[in-house]
Amino acid sequence: MNIEEKIQLIEEGTLEVIDKEELKEVLKKDHPIAYTGYEPSGKIHLGHAVTVQKLKTLQKLGFKIKILLADYHAFLNGKGSVEEIAETAEYNKKCFQALGLDETTEYVYGSSFQLDSDYTDKVYQLATMTTLKRARRSMDQVSRADDNPKVASVIYPIMQTVDMAALEVDIALGGMEQRKIQMLARENLEKIGENVPVCIHTPLLHGLDGDAKMSSSKGNYIAVDDSVEEITKKINKSYCPQGEIEDNPMIEIAETFVYPNQDTLLIKRPEKFGGDIELTHDELIKEFSEGNLHPMDLKNGIKDFLIEFFAPVRKYMEEN
Repeated sequence: MNIEEKIQLIEEGTLEVIDKEELKEVLKKDHPIAYTGYEPSGKIHLGHAVTVQKLKTLQKLGFKIKILLADYHAFLNGKGSVEEIAETAEYNKKCFQALGLDETTEYVYGSSFQLDSDYTDKVYQLATMTTLKRARRSMDQVSRADDNPKVASVIYPIMQTVDMAALEVDIALGGMEQRKIQMLARENLEKIGENVPVCIHTPLLHGLDGDAKMSSSKGNYIAVDDSVEEITKKINKSYCPQGEIEDNPMIEIAETFVYPNQDTLLIKRPEKFGGDIELTHDELIKEFSEGNLHPMDLKNGIKDFLIEFFAPVRKYMEEN
C-alpha cells in the first residue's frame, strides 16, 4: 500500500486531517506513534468506539498506539475521587481491549508522568505563553458556559498539550470537541522545542435522545458492554424522526458502524409489512428519506446489528 492509499484509508470517516502534507512525512517513519486520550469518567460507549475504530486502522498501518487514561484530567474535571477514577480507568482499559485493539497497544495513566519535573516545567512554560482568553476557548463546553469556572479548567488544555509532547506522538486523534485543544498544541508546542503532531478529528455522534452529543453523563448512549436487553430498550426509545436523515442517531450509527464494516444492513420485518430486506447505504438513505422505511424498522435493523457487533465485547468482559 502506497502513501496515498494509506492517507485515503486514514481520512475515511474523519472530518479533517491537519495537515495532509505533514501526514505524508509521518507515514515515512518506521514506527510512528498515534495517541488519543480518554477521561476515565463513565461508560465506554459508541462515541468512544468511533475513535477506537480509527486507532485500529492506524494500528494496521503500522502505527504504535498509545491510549492516555487521563486520570488527573478527570480529577481536574470533577469526575470523582482519585480512587473512583482509578477504578473507572481499569474498566475503561478493559473495554478498549475488548473492542479489538491489539496487544501492542500501550495504556498510559496520566498520573504516571504528569508529576515529573520535565512535564511540570513544560506546563509552566506554556502557562506563560497562553492567554486566559485562549485557554478559555480551549475549555470543554460546560466550563466555557460557566460564569465562574475553576482554575482547573484552564490548566486542563495546557496539560493536554504537554501530554502530546510527553508521549512523543506523531498523530493526535480525537473527536471534534478536541479541536480547540489540539489547535492550541499545534500553535505552542514548537515554541518550546517539541514536535507538532498531525491532528485528526472524527465526528461526534448525536445522543440517542437527539441531543447534540452522546455522553455517559447524559445517559443518552449505547455502552459497548450493554446487555442485549439494554441495547433493545435504548434503541426502541431512541429519537428517529420519520424521513429525516440529518442529525438522526440511527442514520449516524448506520453510517459510522454498519457500512464501514459490511455492505448491507439486514432489516427483519413480518411478511405483512413487506418481509426482510437488505439495504446498501444509498438504498437505506433513499428508502428512509422517501418514507418507505418505518423508523421502527430502521431501529430494529440497527438494534440487531449492534447486538451482534458488540457480542465479542460482552463475551470478553464476562471472561476477564
